[in-house]
Amino acid sequence: MEALRFQVVGEAFKKKPLEVKTPSERPCEYFGKKVFNREKMYKYLPKNIYEKMVNVMDNGARFDREMADAVALGIKQWATDNGVTHYTHWFQPLTEGTAEKHDSFIEHDGKGGMVEEFSGKLLVQQEPDASSFPSGGIRSTFEARGYSAWDPTSPVFIIDDTLCIPTVFISYSGEALDYKVPLLRSLHAVNVAATDVCHYFDPTVKKVTSNLGWEQEYFLVDEGLYAARPDLLLTGRTLMGHDSAKNQQMDDHYFGSIPERVAAFMKELEIVALELGIPCKTRHNEVAPNQFELAPIFEETNLAVDHNMLLMSVMKRVARKHGFRVLLHEKPFAGINGSGKHNNWSLSTDNGVLLHAPGKTPEQNLRFAVFIVETLMGVYRHNGLLKASIMSATNAHRLGANEAPPAIISSFLGKQLSELLDHIEKSDKDNLLVMQGKQGMKLDIPEIPELLIDNTDRNRTSPFAFTGNRFEFRAVGSEANCASAMIALNSAVAEALVEFKKRVDARVKVISSQFDSAEHNATYHAIIEVLREDIKTCKPIRFDGNGYSDEWKAEAERRGLDVETSCPVIFERYLDESSVKMFEGLGVMTRKELEARNEVKWETYTKKIQIEARVLGDLSMNHIIPVATDYQSKLLKNVENMRVVFPAEKADSLSDRNIKIIEEIANRTSSIETMVDELVEARKVANKIESEHQKAIAYHDTVAPMLDTIRRQIDKLELIVDDAYWPLPKYRELLFIR
Repeated sequence: MEALRFQVVGEAFKKKPLEVKTPSERPCEYFGKKVFNREKMYKYLPKNIYEKMVNVMDNGARFDREMADAVALGIKQWATDNGVTHYTHWFQPLTEGTAEKHDSFIEHDGKGGMVEEFSGKLLVQQEPDASSFPSGGIRSTFEARGYSAWDPTSPVFIIDDTLCIPTVFISYSGEALDYKVPLLRSLHAVNVAATDVCHYFDPTVKKVTSNLGWEQEYFLVDEGLYAARPDLLLTGRTLMGHDSAKNQQMDDHYFGSIPERVAAFMKELEIVALELGIPCKTRHNEVAPNQFELAPIFEETNLAVDHNMLLMSVMKRVARKHGFRVLLHEKPFAGINGSGKHNNWSLSTDNGVLLHAPGKTPEQNLRFAVFIVETLMGVYRHNGLLKASIMSATNAHRLGANEAPPAIISSFLGKQLSELLDHIEKSDKDNLLVMQGKQGMKLDIPEIPELLIDNTDRNRTSPFAFTGNRFEFRAVGSEANCASAMIALNSAVAEALVEFKKRVDARVKVISSQFDSAEHNATYHAIIEVLREDIKTCKPIRFDGNGYSDEWKAEAERRGLDVETSCPVIFERYLDESSVKMFEGLGVMTRKELEARNEVKWETYTKKIQIEARVLGDLSMNHIIPVATDYQSKLLKNVENMRVVFPAEKADSLSDRNIKIIEEIANRTSSIETMVDELVEARKVANKIESEHQKAIAYHDTVAPMLDTIRRQIDKLELIVDDAYWPLPKYRELLFIR
């Protein structure tokens, strides 16, 4: 082990950047090269079929099974022109990853040979084994049938020699077994609700789209070092490891010069991503050593989620070519920043209006205020659910530390917007809606041009911050499927908008019956009245201060916000009557589907902690303690030799430090052995609990805390055991790319 550690560290120093072959075209020319987008549809489909497909994608028209064969023929021709031999239905089960089963195009030709075929039936539908994916009890081994069905709004794409068809995944009895089905339902719900509210201001609006721009943070480590860390290999994070003397405290990595090997990786990743239609825009060093970020231009939410899931898969493949492993765990290293996936979310109309952006007229700003406040209403009413949507065993390590938002959902609006809402709430006049856009700021340096200052600052401790024309949901974890957060957020906002419209319409009738006024004025006054009520109601969710402070935790509890920190308990919010009523009322998920998903969440939490406990126990007993006691034996031999060479008093004096180390090693290894035994017993007790819910709580309350206790002892041993003996690559070796 000693030789292995120094060998892999030495190899990391020797690695040179891999030469990346750059396409001859500009990025805009090869963007979408491997995607069956509208350009390819126009080329490979008959005109009438192309027009029907556009209607399906743009207007939600029903996909006609009779046109499936024509679409399949065109897709197959494009695919074979690009060397494709196989196809797969690509879907997102409840594993946080993606799934695919590859089939070739070949079929018997009836003459002893083979022919390549791809029918509309194969394009539209397949039958994966539903019992082999997490279902929360909806599917059993003897009830294995499930269906994947093509989602035409997300274009097919090519990976290597395989045609990938984005699909939904449902059970034989119709329940959703994936993230895409409820996501599409939530997008439909918010579209209908937001369009109805938009009609107060612009009757020509036909559609409202939910947009998402994710920011993907990740770590890179050398592949050899990764392979020498069983904890990284099996759990995605380091279960032990003392701080490096230098980590992020100098703030020199953030936005710093990108290391040469990393730049080569990023370059190839962007080429592959752009060919797959993922609109990569930004790349940079993040705060922690070896931490980086990639962000695209925003897209329609369903497509953005697909692209993020695809990118995470592509990242891993490309990284290995460059001698790296990608770490998407939210907290792979203790003591430094974790990784998030900030979800920049907004709503826009089919005529190009951003509904969370201020306008130029009082009426436009009233619309802006309505959508801001009703978004806050949804977040306020379901703040516990939104926390549950981003919570996991891995993200729990990140929240509330090192720039990550706390595990309390609140919204930062900034001074200007807060003042505007306060003004609407308190003013007795209706026509005082003024929201400034970017303002000029002149510096006292002639060479520097005038800067445009946004209407909000940034608050890094806010989980749900307004950033000028959108909200940034910062609490989402780096390895999570964005769909989980987007399902909850779009549903919460849709419900708030539906309730808003009901109350406004009811108020219009009352005002119209009391006053002889035009309908528009009655509507306008009704909107103002309901808006003022909602500004007061949702005020507890607004917080512009320091989300890390103890004072805020106490204040949040006083405001009635969800301050629970136990991951398994937080999941219970999905089954609150308010959550079930919202999801069922909007047609997003049934109670049965919600109960099943929670069973999966609790089981997944238990298994992740269980794996970590087993790995830590193995490393402790089979790696750390043997090495520590071996070093201890060397020190004992040294003390023994001292007493042979020197007089007793002199020998004791010279051996004093070694004796202290020997004693400390004995105490710490004994403690580790005892705690590992206790850890095993705690697991045994928890494993006997039949309820997945209660088992997860037991693992959280009894097993998980022991991991940190054992780690502290091991990390202290790392400081006193001879560096040449220590078996695992240390933080100082893992965190700095050579």
